[in-house]
Amino acid sequence: MSDTNRGGEAAPLQSYDEAVEWINGLIPFGIRPGLERIEQLMSMLGDPQRHLKFVHVAGTNGKGSTCAFLTSVLMKCGYDVGTFTSPYITRFTNRFQFNGTDIPDETLVLLANRLYPLVKEIAASELGSPTMFEVSTALAILYYATVSFPDVVVWETGLGGRMDVTNIVNPIVSIITNVGYDHTDILGDTLEQIAREKAGIIKPGVPVVSCVTQPEAIQVIRETAVRQGATLYLAGEQFTYERLNGDETGQTFSFAGPFRHMEIDITLLGEHQCANAAGAMMALEVLRQYLAFVLEDDELLKGFKQAAWAGRLEQVSTSPRIVLDGAHNPEGAQTLAKSLPQLYSYRKLVLMMGMLSNKHHEAYLQHILPLVDTLILTEPIFRRKMDAAELAHLVEKLRPSYAKTDLKIIVEGDWKKALGLLQSHTEAEDLGVVSGTLYLIADVRATLMYQTDSEKGW
Repeated sequence: MSDTNRGGEAAPLQSYDEAVEWINGLIPFGIRPGLERIEQLMSMLGDPQRHLKFVHVAGTNGKGSTCAFLTSVLMKCGYDVGTFTSPYITRFTNRFQFNGTDIPDETLVLLANRLYPLVKEIAASELGSPTMFEVSTALAILYYATVSFPDVVVWETGLGGRMDVTNIVNPIVSIITNVGYDHTDILGDTLEQIAREKAGIIKPGVPVVSCVTQPEAIQVIRETAVRQGATLYLAGEQFTYERLNGDETGQTFSFAGPFRHMEIDITLLGEHQCANAAGAMMALEVLRQYLAFVLEDDELLKGFKQAAWAGRLEQVSTSPRIVLDGAHNPEGAQTLAKSLPQLYSYRKLVLMMGMLSNKHHEAYLQHILPLVDTLILTEPIFRRKMDAAELAHLVEKLRPSYAKTDLKIIVEGDWKKALGLLQSHTEAEDLGVVSGTLYLIADVRATLMYQTDSEKGW
């Protein structure tokens, strides 16, 4: 691949920083649901996505963990795996992985230069400029189809499904983890509307696996599958799972599907991870039974056990004990509130949280407040952050109904100072938890784990 673009002039992007700056510079174009720009971009490149096998993963929560299980098992079983996820926790390159390793900086620069003139061309047309996420998606497809050539690509949706940019692909199996209230400004504010968007990844004749539980969401997914002639594997019907035991080092669940029963150990914590792993297992069973994937039991079980996903009930410090969890919507908070007392013994719970300014924090707080002894409210460094004082106002409103009578509230907008307060308030028998937007989790994690080059973003 040369470092000149289509017009033959020198490549405009000379370094990794310039390439990332250019891609992130497209953020002001926002999230613009629709596939016209990505279709145009792919068409100009000769539709490279048609040469790849995708496992497409949608859902409100659990997408990242499901992708981690799939990637780990497929790699352990000897397959080359591409993994495209968002947002990233440490560095922009995290979202484009091949066999668990980030895209090399120089490859990202080469591919960005390939896309640069095409993006300019589309921007000058009536379609308008491709967005940051559209260019990132195109870059991922180019990386897998023209550089690394994986056997399978684990492909996470950005937002929703039907109009999400990632829906440009035709997968070999689709997964819808669950449906809950998130991004309601774009996806709709009823479960049926949100489920309809997620169900948009169901393609004609392509099997779909789902762990959705709400009757109204199940109905939408079932109807979509029937209309598309896609076989549906639904948790509780075609396959079941049951958590058998667990502690703060891992857990075991039983899986019973149409083809076999197994007991599976996982290291990811929380009951919800059994659901994510069971969904991944059912998808792997589809690949094994119908697409001739060779997945030996020993390797498969090792793959599940070794799967890891940053920022999800992840203990990053022992003295004091600090756990990170990127719960940022009501369902995530409900899961976190259920998991903490199950997994950890503690005298007091000290919670630090920061949020983006969208609208479901009241329901989030209703789930988590009853557990908290000391609440530290802060702000992520991000353009759409929620003001810590505003969050405190919301907590005060909910305090009489949901909080402990002696709840201590600390407002500290500077997240680094807030982290210092969390560390000093969390005594030996206590548990410190950092939760909320992944933009905050990313920075805290980098600080606590001494990683200095944390970038972050969607």
